[in-house]
Amino acid sequence: GFRKERAALEQLRGHRNIVTLYGVFTNHYSASGPSRCLLLELLDISVSELLLHSSNQGCSMWMIQHCARDVLEALAFLHHKGFVHADLKPRNILWSAEEECFKLIDFGLSFKEGNQDVKYIQTDGYRAPEAELQNCLAQAGLQSETECTSAVDLWSLGIVLLEMFSGMKLKHTVQSQEWKTSSSAIIDRIFASEGVVNSAIPAYHLRDLIKSMLHCDQGKRASAEKALCSPFFSIPFAPHIEDLVMLPTPVLRLLNVLSDASLQCEEEYEDILEDIREECQKYGPVVSLLIPKENPGKGQVFVEYANAGDSKAAQKMLTGKIFDGKFVVATFYPLSAYKRGYLYQNLL
Repeated sequence: GFRKERAALEQLRGHRNIVTLYGVFTNHYSASGPSRCLLLELLDISVSELLLHSSNQGCSMWMIQHCARDVLEALAFLHHKGFVHADLKPRNILWSAEEECFKLIDFGLSFKEGNQDVKYIQTDGYRAPEAELQNCLAQAGLQSETECTSAVDLWSLGIVLLEMFSGMKLKHTVQSQEWKTSSSAIIDRIFASEGVVNSAIPAYHLRDLIKSMLHCDQGKRASAEKALCSPFFSIPFAPHIEDLVMLPTPVLRLLNVLSDASLQCEEEYEDILEDIREECQKYGPVVSLLIPKENPGKGQVFVEYANAGDSKAAQKMLTGKIFDGKFVVATFYPLSAYKRGYLYQNLL
């Protein structure tokens, strides 16, 4: 696995949605003797943890779209290079706080298309039908007729997105007889269910995108490149407040800090600005500070740090602090939107 993962990551270096390999070192102090280790960039929360936090509600459309686009970009790149990831699942998709995108990790099972060297690929619950068949035959000591191709990755992503939308683990669903006979009807049911809040037009685009990835026939499954052309990606969504608490970025947004009165009195406004800057600098150098006096964003405080590590420390310490008699709420904020001066209207 080590040599394979290293070789794959070296060839896939440079894509923003694939984890960066910095180097290799030997750990001489492990209990089982010297072991070779990969030095990878530090990433943040995984989709698996995001699903836990969404507590059966499902993720927001903004988050699903962000994740789908980022992972499809990664897949389009690695499939173009001839690689199959072969183990796509929620815990192998991680958020990068510094680059504000999702990245694909764990290339231990990856292979060059046409050169599959292990029979058992993918994880239970995210395994494409052709990989499932290959497994069963391999256990019986038989050779499979059909090769596993890059289409197995699209299947896995389809399941991940369906889990993000529904907020449910679907392992038992996709292993059921009903799924084998009519997966399309089950997907329709998930999208029509009462518990799901998102049943407006964008949800139909997402439903169709997911269906295009979950064809049992790998020949009919959408490629990553084709999936990126789905109308689902042309819809502008705004993040929910939960998204901005869960996904760290270098920008912090403080709510419930300033009253309208203090915004109007120039002297008071300057004093508060100074106090906030002083407080925020305890956690790292502040690159910029913005307090809009008009809507959108009126009275919210935006603090840009040099890196996400500092903003994470600040978010932890400032949430729940009392400032000027009020409880502070600290969330993160997309750096890209902040840099463009774009403030989302409604996030609650």
